[in-house]
Amino acid sequence: MSAKWYTGNAVDDGDKNRGWLLGHFIQPIEDIRSTSDLEVKWGIHPAGQQRPEWTADDRRTTLLLLISGRFRLDLTVDSVTLARQGDYVMWGPGIDHSWQAEDNSTVVTIRWPSLS
Repeated sequence: MSAKWYTGNAVDDGDKNRGWLLGHFIQPIEDIRSTSDLEVKWGIHPAGQQRPEWTADDRRTTLLLLISGRFRLDLTVDSVTLARQGDYVMWGPGIDHSWQAEDNSTVVTIRWPSLS
């Protein structure tokens, strides 16, 4: 690994940070994946897994992209089910969320900026 480039595997690297591949929380700070600009997560969720609690007062913009499976996202403004590969939903600051994997699902989440 170099401070200026990196190659890896999303599943292996994600195990170290709850699925997150990029963000302010990546250590050491010299790692090219450590950034306050955005966060990227590779999420593998078995059918039935859910986040029963809701986020609160999020100050970031988020994009959730379905790679495979069926994934429901509950937003304070609506509920969306991603069912077709490539389906995505995007929401901004002030909208809270919760989610549930209706089938075994793989999703990519991108949030910006990366905040503590």
